[in-house]
Amino acid sequence: MSDQPILRSARSHKLSTIARHGRLKHSNPVVTVVKFLAAAMAVVLVSGVSVAAIATLDVASSAQPGVHLANETNGPVPQIGAITGGVNLLIVGSDSRKGQDAAFGPDDSTGDLNDVTMLLHISQDHTNASVISFPRDMFVPIPACPDPSGGTFNSMSRQKINTTLTYGGLACTVLTVEKLTGLTIPFAAEVQFSGVMAMSTAVGGVPVCVAEEIQDEYTGTFLKPGMHTLEGVAALQFLRTRHGVGDGSDLTRINNQQVFMSALVRTIKSASTLSDPIKVYSLAKAVTANMKLSDSLNNVSVIASIAVALKDIDLNEVVFVQVPTGGTTGGVLPLQPDFKDLFTAVAADKALKLGGTTGRGATLDPSATAPPAPAATTDASAPPAPTASAGATPTPTPTDAATLSESATGQTAGELTCSVGRTLNNQ
Repeated sequence: MSDQPILRSARSHKLSTIARHGRLKHSNPVVTVVKFLAAAMAVVLVSGVSVAAIATLDVASSAQPGVHLANETNGPVPQIGAITGGVNLLIVGSDSRKGQDAAFGPDDSTGDLNDVTMLLHISQDHTNASVISFPRDMFVPIPACPDPSGGTFNSMSRQKINTTLTYGGLACTVLTVEKLTGLTIPFAAEVQFSGVMAMSTAVGGVPVCVAEEIQDEYTGTFLKPGMHTLEGVAALQFLRTRHGVGDGSDLTRINNQQVFMSALVRTIKSASTLSDPIKVYSLAKAVTANMKLSDSLNNVSVIASIAVALKDIDLNEVVFVQVPTGGTTGGVLPLQPDFKDLFTAVAADKALKLGGTTGRGATLDPSATAPPAPAATTDASAPPAPTASAGATPTPTPTDAATLSESATGQTAGELTCSVGRTLNNQ
């Protein structure tokens, strides 16, 4: 990893482009928490505010050309209402800075790696959702991918997952994750730096908790313990920081991203956002202007229909998960059988229940208080609580939920968590 302190020359940030069949480049991770936003934000797209405010000509005209996925078929555009059935939507964060905010400098660009790769799954009955993160340094097989310029790229047996965007574009990343997980993924979105900044600003900033001080000279992130409301460049750099959180690895950076994303979801679903037409409009505009969408998703009505499916899901039923991995030279590998068990549960449309911790880059907020337990009834006329009789058949355990192994770390959107930082002395 070749992150450079922000005070150094822009030239020191430049990275060589990845060769299609040669050496893979080192990258400056874009922690573009990017986006579960495409969908979490979808919560806003159709919130309680007027859908018409979102589907205005101005918003629609800001959309970029779509990307055709290999297994994609064109279907009828849904009406405004919840999309039928479940949803698999892949969200990738590109580290490309071409045409991005001036804060990075006009020549400060990288090839185009997907340094954030996340799968949003919404259940068939729209009662739960999961956001599954794949570490950028995870080695995976890459299938034969269509060349956006024509022809086909050869398959590769083992490369890091974050090279797929450079290798064959968004469609190649989707094909790779489909092969890796066994799932069909009909929707996809690619977001760059500017998208993260625009969306965090559109909601008026995202409140994040820091448990231990974060010091990172590479991204210019210096945060004392406590609450911080971050937007724009500050939000982006918080998501990009690796040296300043956990153990300095990409795995603990994902934990840090999950702290931000859960806070973002709570902010988007809050009354102060949903009741503000300007915020709703700004979010819709930020999505369409800063995302490259698959053809299947490149329509305001489709995004709105996914939003409707998301908007009433309880925060405690929105689960952020980092896939189980084990270490190897130069990166990580899927940890079996835990990795397979995770996606078997997703394929079976089961609600995911975390069996592990928040990971070393995050911790539960010690100041958060649990909701009070229901008060016991004192009504003498109330019937007594039923008791189990000898030989009675016990209540069966629900079969629509799967408890993951301890190797799958994460949290729910309802859990209040804090980032675990580290100082320069520990780096």
